[in-house]
Amino acid sequence: MVSADNFGLFVTGTLIVVGLLSLAISGPTIERERLPGGEYYALMLFATAGMMLMATATDLLVIFLALEVMSLAVYVLTGIRRDSPPSTEAAFKYFLLGAFSSAFFLYGIAFTYGLTGSTRLDQIGRLVPTLATSPTPMLFLALGLLIVGFAFKVAAVPFHMWTPDAYEGAPPAVTGFMSTGVKAAAFAAFVRVFLSALEPLRGDWGEVLWIVAAATMIVGTVAGVTQSSVKRMLAYSSIGHGGYLLLALLSGNDYGKGAVLFYLLTYAVTNIGAFGVIALLDNADRPNDQVKDYAGLWSDHPALATLMTIFLLSLGASRRRPASSRNGTCSAAAVKAGYTGLAIVGVLTSVVSVFFYLRVVVMMYMTAADKPAQFPPVPKIAGAALVVCAILIFYLGVLPSRVLDWAAASIATIF
Repeated sequence: MVSADNFGLFVTGTLIVVGLLSLAISGPTIERERLPGGEYYALMLFATAGMMLMATATDLLVIFLALEVMSLAVYVLTGIRRDSPPSTEAAFKYFLLGAFSSAFFLYGIAFTYGLTGSTRLDQIGRLVPTLATSPTPMLFLALGLLIVGFAFKVAAVPFHMWTPDAYEGAPPAVTGFMSTGVKAAAFAAFVRVFLSALEPLRGDWGEVLWIVAAATMIVGTVAGVTQSSVKRMLAYSSIGHGGYLLLALLSGNDYGKGAVLFYLLTYAVTNIGAFGVIALLDNADRPNDQVKDYAGLWSDHPALATLMTIFLLSLGASRRRPASSRNGTCSAAAVKAGYTGLAIVGVLTSVVSVFFYLRVVVMMYMTAADKPAQFPPVPKIAGAALVVCAILIFYLGVLPSRVLDWAAASIATIF
């Protein structure tokens, strides 16, 4: 029911990086908010354990159990600031919608078991080709319910409504953790189920994912442009990035398969860095969450301004360069798979997305603050974590060959 193959190990390594960096940037938040440190770190570890199990599970029921271990811990982390109404509201919305999505996913597992007599992915994969020759309404229902369950966890449109509120209400360190770890674990399970066990039904679920991917990229980009809150902007950015990952998953060729893993790693490092800067700039009296709050940051905190610039520009660039080979991208994978229209949507939305990243950069360097900002000092551990994120970004951007080869070789083990 659990496979320690290279695919699972690559995703597990990514999740370990996510967990370590998230813990490193959590110290200032815990001290400032006076959060219960023991419960906070325990929940982080429970969530990470659930993510790792989800990445290596080869049985639908084990995937569901891992999903719940991860989700319940993240629900509590979202609302761990119990005296904060936005945090409590965010956790409540996330929990209710998560419960609905879990029900959809579990019913999808039930229908799949009814059709195949098994919940093991390898056995389902052997029986699905026979079912594909004469599909039944129950088969389409099972596919639809499984897609809904996964789409909620990866914040795909129209199941994204929880994302902006949860990202805004949770502590910044928690937001960085769940925006990367949850997405990585969910996409790992998504790949195992749909590109392995349910691959013969690509003609059926591919059309649905085409619409979902296009809507996710468009909504994430358009809504992100209108945000004045940096956390909500990054929330919609995360939605848009989910659309690009769906684009790679939908392509299903050698370019697209490896692109999923490489994209997850680069996005995880970049997004944790961005939310780490937000966590360090936050203080008890002023959240410094609005775009205008970053005015003059270059004058007050040149090091943090430089790091934030690296992270934001990387988020914009990663939409166009999530390679799975030395010269492959998600868009190239889509074109090779025959999804030219979807590739065009991806390119256009990636160009528009650069605007809301550059808006923060312009505010930091070219706009003077109305009054002197009050930023807390930067702890050594959290600052070192941000520097590590920046180094990893440069390494993955300048010398990606080895990691790209690892990603391509790892994902090949599940096919």
